[in-house]
Amino acid sequence: MSWQAFVDTSLVATGHITKGAIISAAGDSAWASSTDLTISPTEMKAIADIIANNQAAKDKAFAEGLYVGGQRYVVARIEDNIYARSGRDGVAIAPSKQAIVVGIHGETQVAGNATSVVVALAEHLKGTGY
Repeated sequence: MSWQAFVDTSLVATGHITKGAIISAAGDSAWASSTDLTISPTEMKAIADIIANNQAAKDKAFAEGLYVGGQRYVVARIEDNIYARSGRDGVAIAPSKQAIVVGIHGETQVAGNATSVVVALAEHLKGTGY
């Protein structure tokens, strides 16, 4: 399956994610994304730094928010995964070994379901060596 197919079928087609992306764990490239989602190099690097447990990056995200696709999200939690909100919309982010899965949900979608879908894809990628 192509990276784009993972975004289209494993994220968006579930109905729990409005748009999504898979970026490199280094935060230096987007492997695939929804057509209406562009994550800038600066945004990818910030996400990767948080996932890499960079405390300064975490502190900055909590203080200033996390930007994904040009949208500012208020960070709700950072554990193994990241969850942040912008009004009633939200973003769930989960790492695999070599990639980071990003899923954005809209106000009519349930945050917990969106997070579960993102984490499930990340776990699947881990299981296949990615």
